Amino acid sequence: MDIAVTIVLLVLIVFVIIVLVRSVRIVPQARAGVVERLGKYQRTLNPGLTILIPFVDRLLPLLDLREQVVSFPPQPVITEDNLVVSIDTVVYFQVTDPRAATYEIANYIQAVEQLTTTTLRNVVGGLNLEEALTSRDQINGQLRGVLDEATGRWGIRVSRVELKAIDPPHSIQDSMEKQMRAERDRRAAILTAEGTKQSAILTAEGQRQAAILKAEGDAKAAILRADGEAQAIQKVFDAIHKGNPDQKLLAYQYLQTLPKLAEGSSNKLWIIPSEVGEALKGIGNALGGTNMDSEGLFGAGAPARPTTEKQAVDRP
Repeated sequence: MDIAVTIVLLVLIVFVIIVLVRSVRIVPQARAGVVERLGKYQRTLNPGLTILIPFVDRLLPLLDLREQVVSFPPQPVITEDNLVVSIDTVVYFQVTDPRAATYEIANYIQAVEQLTTTTLRNVVGGLNLEEALTSRDQINGQLRGVLDEATGRWGIRVSRVELKAIDPPHSIQDSMEKQMRAERDRRAAILTAEGTKQSAILTAEGQRQAAILKAEGDAKAAILRADGEAQAIQKVFDAIHKGNPDQKLLAYQYLQTLPKLAEGSSNKLWIIPSEVGEALKGIGNALGGTNMDSEGLFGAGAPARPTTEKQAVDRP
């Protein structure tokens, strides 16, 4: 009898524990639960402590209310110019209505994936390869608009759609690489030509400036030399006039200057001015000598040579 009572008490204790476990539930933050009563939707549980009726209420698996990121595998898409490209997509979405996400769609993640694939083929199918590669923002915007409108009745809000990668065929990639390489070579050649042109222009400008400065320097130097020579001549002229030289001194200076006429190895002919005789005659008179024109210059007993404007003496 005591054993039977003990067994009954143990059964009751176990039953109470099970009832308590099934009736008391805690919902974490950013989670939501759907409660069914006798198989029918009864209410949505918010985060916190809640009490359920054991064996009557059933709590479905909790739903994550945070924004979720789902990356879908690459999908082949045909462009307008009949090229097959592989596109990876990433979808950012959030469950906003747990009841609709539970009863309006069986698997909302799979539904978003399939809807993304069909919408992507529809959008990219109207673009050529170049537009598809350069119009990611436009494609993202169109995808987000279509997905957000279609998933709204499922209790899901699509916040963002991104194209992670667009991979054209390998043959097209090779052609694009060759085209880009040729474009880079063209730009490099243009830059090189521009640099050569600028260098030539700067060099010519520098040479022109140098020539101008050199010419200006030569002109100033010539002017300064001419001014110096003019001042020297003026000083000599003034000195001569101040000294008041007589005819004898002038004749002597004249004779000292004559040898300079013969300087130079290329001179073959020496022109003797006719004034040489007059100068020698003046010096002879000053020294008290005889007629040097007839005896001193041309030799004793030699006939006197006629006086001409100039006399020439051939040099060996």
